Amino acid sequence: MSGNTFGRLFRLTTYGESHGPALGGVIDGCPAGLSLSEETIQEALDRRRPGQGGPGATARKEPDRVRLLSGVFEGRTT
Repeated sequence: MSGNTFGRLFRLTTYGESHGPALGGVIDGCPAGLSLSEETIQEALDRRRPGQGGPGATARKEPDRVRLLSGVFEGRTT
């Protein structure tokens, strides 16, 4: 999936290696002031873990940990 761009209103471009040390993404077109937290995104990723049984669940046993590196200040997009 690395190196692909998806979307029109919000565009997500991914980078990194699927089974490497990190996989990241850049979201373009996101307006300032939206509420956004690592915890909310982490909850969505956790639902994909093995044994969760939800849509998009995966058999892989790699840990996923969200880190917002820029574009968010005090829980809001900038």
